[in-house]
Amino acid sequence: MMKVHVDQDRCQGHGRCYLAAPELFAADDLGNGREIGAGPVPAGLEHQAQLAVANCPEGAVAMEETS
Repeated sequence: MMKVHVDQDRCQGHGRCYLAAPELFAADDLGNGREIGAGPVPAGLEHQAQLAVANCPEGAVAMEETS
């Protein structure tokens, strides 16, 4: 299973993650991105997760495989 995570120390609030994958990311009260729940990537949403990772200018979005 894949999982996404937003590094809050690096996020600058551009919103590209939640624009690319609104099923996986949302905005917090300041407009910074955050993963929804614990960040699981359901089957079929891997491409959107990869787009969010690739489009973050700060490199704050990461995707990793979990066991």
